[in-house]
Amino acid sequence: MRILVVEDEQLLCDGIAEDLEMEKYTVDRCYDGAEAHERLFVDPYDLVILDLNLPGMDGLDLLREIRAERPEQKVLILSARASLSDKVSGLDLGADDYLTKPFDLEELEARVRTLLRREYIQRNTLVQAGDLTLDTRAREVSAQGQVVSLTPREFSILEYLMLHQGQWINQEELWEHIWEADADPFSNVIRMHISTLRRKLRERLGHDPIETKIGRGYRLNEEAAL
Repeated sequence: MRILVVEDEQLLCDGIAEDLEMEKYTVDRCYDGAEAHERLFVDPYDLVILDLNLPGMDGLDLLREIRAERPEQKVLILSARASLSDKVSGLDLGADDYLTKPFDLEELEARVRTLLRREYIQRNTLVQAGDLTLDTRAREVSAQGQVVSLTPREFSILEYLMLHQGQWINQEELWEHIWEADADPFSNVIRMHISTLRRKLRERLGHDPIETKIGRGYRLNEEAAL
């Protein structure tokens, strides 16, 4: 899952990003409203964490633009504006959630998990695909009941495939949702991570759960999805 954090306090922005990266999310950072506006309409994000007091473009103005152009975009407002009128304004403009500063990182993590699960209509924190179980809260994967040690990138790839079971996912889509904006899209890094992910899963499952088809991409094969 790919997240954009828009916060002009650089230390806070970096702290949020680093915390979410430890939770195996892919996170881009932006310290300016105008830059965030430009980036949002070039790169797709599963969630935007948005401060309101921003240089370049106010957060509420940016939210208006997001709702006009990308009504499906999930937005979590993170702001020191704690009055009821500010919260109502943000939610009325289309924010999916509103968290006031100061805040606890664990609460932010919980709200992020909730917003990202809504897209997939998950009622609990577990995603199942055959003998694979992914815990969106603990951020870990188990195969046949045993935890599989995955890197953050490997986890993100498998999470995306499991949340889109039955769908072919091409490399471009994986790139857009898992890698940072400044990563090199012409490298073979996706194939390398898919290869190591397959090896680890094969060791636990006894078979390769990821299917590849030229021109279509990747998906969990029928055996994994049973």
